[in-house]
Amino acid sequence: MSDEHDHDHHHAVPSDTALRVKALETVLTQRGLVESDAIDAIVDLYENQVGPRNGASVVARAWSNAAFKSRLLNDASAACAELGVVGVEGTHLKVVENTDDTHNMVVCTLCSCYPWSLLGLPPRWYKSFAYRSRAVSEPRTVLREFGIELEDNTAVQVWDSTAELRYLVLPKQPPEWAELSEEVLIEKVTRNGMIGTALV
Repeated sequence: MSDEHDHDHHHAVPSDTALRVKALETVLTQRGLVESDAIDAIVDLYENQVGPRNGASVVARAWSNAAFKSRLLNDASAACAELGVVGVEGTHLKVVENTDDTHNMVVCTLCSCYPWSLLGLPPRWYKSFAYRSRAVSEPRTVLREFGIELEDNTAVQVWDSTAELRYLVLPKQPPEWAELSEEVLIEKVTRNGMIGTALV
């Protein structure tokens, strides 16, 4: 699996919501109220910059500060708020840590619940039926498709996000990164690493 591979090989008709969004975008751009470049820039901002960078900042702080890491694993919502990252009201966040013995992976089997404020827009594959079903039934196979080969004795824990509780993976920090600054670490953390479908 990769970002380029959507996994849903059926050419389904777009959802009603997607059609309405496209129609609204078309009307607004035709009337000169919004430029399509501006819409693309906003989407790029949330998909590739704001969200993932927020999450990367949280991970980098946890790697660099043991006290913050302890608070993050104990009460993720409160710890993220310390950095100015606040999620949707009424939504709680739980951070799960990858270790030598356990690899964590996040999915939302019902829809695509996802910590937007930390990770930006969810990738297409995260919302696909194939990922949502197979991540639960055959997680090791899915991880292999993302290029992750785990030892047989490494447990895989799959966390199912909901509208009330969302998950973020704290990746395992490579030992050679122990002396790097938070600013450098932020640049090394990826969105997929915080979903659990990549290693840093």
